Amino acid sequence: MSKTSAENPSDPNVGALASGLAPSGVDQPRIERAVREILAAIGEDPDREGLRDTPGRVARMYAEMFRGLHEDPRDVLRKFFTEKYDEVVLVRDIEFHSMCEHHMLPFMGKAHIGYMPSGKVIGLSKLARVVEVVARRPQVQERMTETIADLVMQELSARGVAVVIEATHTCMTIRGVRKPGSMCVTSAMKGIFRSNLSSREEIMTLIYGGRK
Repeated sequence: MSKTSAENPSDPNVGALASGLAPSGVDQPRIERAVREILAAIGEDPDREGLRDTPGRVARMYAEMFRGLHEDPRDVLRKFFTEKYDEVVLVRDIEFHSMCEHHMLPFMGKAHIGYMPSGKVIGLSKLARVVEVVARRPQVQERMTETIADLVMQELSARGVAVVIEATHTCMTIRGVRKPGSMCVTSAMKGIFRSNLSSREEIMTLIYGGRK
């Protein structure tokens, strides 16, 4: 955030610290109690040696995995540079992991983000950081793709944005139909990449061209 918690009373971490929550805004003690209940519900003994510390471990893991719920990805994009460059900027193969909201199981893969600037460009690492923040929350891949595209389009006032995400979903590979190796691909096209076929073909060629 642009201000410290002390300077910004609306910062979610202020209430979190006052109430004993983790700085992430996640109620870890509540998660620990819930995990103990789940272990008991499946017939396990949450007090046996191998499981005694499991509720705490799971709580800390969730605090890490869901910290994006308490971060504003727009903050990442607000520092930009004014440049005359007006052709495609593309960062490929941004690795991420997220959590499917349907079964609370991970999905992971790679994101490709391209945009056509209209005077504003950002550091390349900022695109990776946006993916990191948006990924760390429970969601579906389709929404994640659309969210990233909307953020880049709006904050950079870009002429166009293209986001393609390829991911493997453990809710499909380890349960249900159990199809390991299957890949879900989603895309979101904004501006010129949606309205102009040649621009769309250009960005897709840059993403996938020359790959086996």
